[in-house]
Amino acid sequence: MRRLARAVATAVLVVSGTLVVASPAHADTLICEPFGSTTIQGRYVVQNNRWGSSAQQCVNVTDTGFSITTQQGSAATNGAPLSYPSVFLGCHYTNCSPGTNLPIQVSRISSATSSINYTFAGGTYDAAYDIWLDPTPRTDGVSQMEIMIWFNRQGPIQPIGGVVGTTAVGGRTWEVWQGSNGANNVISYVAPSPISSWNFSVLDFVADVRTRGAITNSWYLTSIQAGFEPWSGGVGLGVTAFSAAVNSGGTGPGPDAQAPSVPGQPTAGAVTASSVALSWAASTDNVGVAGYDVYRQQGTGTATLVGNAAGTSFTATGLSASTAYTFSVRARDAAGNVSAASPGRTVTTAGSGGGGSACRVRYAANAWNNGFTADVTVTNTGTSGINGWTLTYSLPGGQTITNSWNATVTTAGAAVTARNLAWNGTLAAGASTSFGYQGTHGGGYTSPAAFALNGSTCSVA
Repeated sequence: MRRLARAVATAVLVVSGTLVVASPAHADTLICEPFGSTTIQGRYVVQNNRWGSSAQQCVNVTDTGFSITTQQGSAATNGAPLSYPSVFLGCHYTNCSPGTNLPIQVSRISSATSSINYTFAGGTYDAAYDIWLDPTPRTDGVSQMEIMIWFNRQGPIQPIGGVVGTTAVGGRTWEVWQGSNGANNVISYVAPSPISSWNFSVLDFVADVRTRGAITNSWYLTSIQAGFEPWSGGVGLGVTAFSAAVNSGGTGPGPDAQAPSVPGQPTAGAVTASSVALSWAASTDNVGVAGYDVYRQQGTGTATLVGNAAGTSFTATGLSASTAYTFSVRARDAAGNVSAASPGRTVTTAGSGGGGSACRVRYAANAWNNGFTADVTVTNTGTSGINGWTLTYSLPGGQTITNSWNATVTTAGAAVTARNLAWNGTLAAGASTSFGYQGTHGGGYTSPAAFALNGSTCSVA
């Protein structure tokens, strides 16, 4: 960054015989480095935060805020913005504001107040006020919950996710959006018309997010930020005043000693001679699940830890062909508490010459007008049993599934995934099982033509 020259005068006054020396005026700071930052008022950080483009952006920082002076480049309005120049209290990727008391557990906060004054200009952008929370008192990386308050929106842009309704927070009405960007969850509050200045309680928004089940009082407030997300243009956008104060006063809970709930029994997806793809239902925790430990057991031997997963899926590799393995999962939280083991799932790997389960599918449909039913019979034509099956295929265009039986059937667009229930997951060699569903079609009904069981292509009867 470089500093702009500004004449600075030091006034020397004599008052009642006492010499008083006034502090020098604050010199403006111009930041053009993508991730350059500086501090103001001895308690806030202003950052350029040009994370979405290599084109130049510069902000001029004053003692009370900042303004965008250079903005080059543009971003597609159906994607991410160019940047988030902003002022903040708390911690952002290890950059913490001077003397901050954040992160602080929500239960310990007695008040969290803030005020903001925006200057708007031309371009495509949103004026975004961010409140970040995480299950742990992290000062680095991305916190898991982002609350966005859109004070202004210009151009054909929208928050992450979709609209889930409207609500009243802080005496104002907001359109509420909810979704995830892949790194963190986001709940956005969009003002129906621009708000250029406001004094409000941050806790009002935290409370609304808590009632939606997205956080608990044991989470931590990690930072409060105010700035802009430009897609194009934006020279002249500015924050002319910003304040935020978070005060503690709650007693807070004691050390976390509660273990997560037991994860669901693993389900086997694709099975090869050397690997098994597993998935399971998530655990819950009073603070938050940090991850899962996956265990493998052969026969009556000891269960061995074979890997860790941040989410609810894992692929076990390095297995032997035509061998039965039992897999179970334990959940853990950030405090180190570990759940009991899930029920085990026994899976037999494919033979070394195969690469999957040999199978045959019979798809019998009955169609009328714009509706249909389908009965699907899956036969294990291999020489070894299958413990846990997943059948995948695609529906022809215009078809949807409305309800199903004897299997858990989910869709993602045209892709269909049918998984066994607890009682029909084992298929001995030569054995069959059936499931079915009802659906709709757009006319001219046709049946699916190709199927795969546990990742291996099946013949069609």
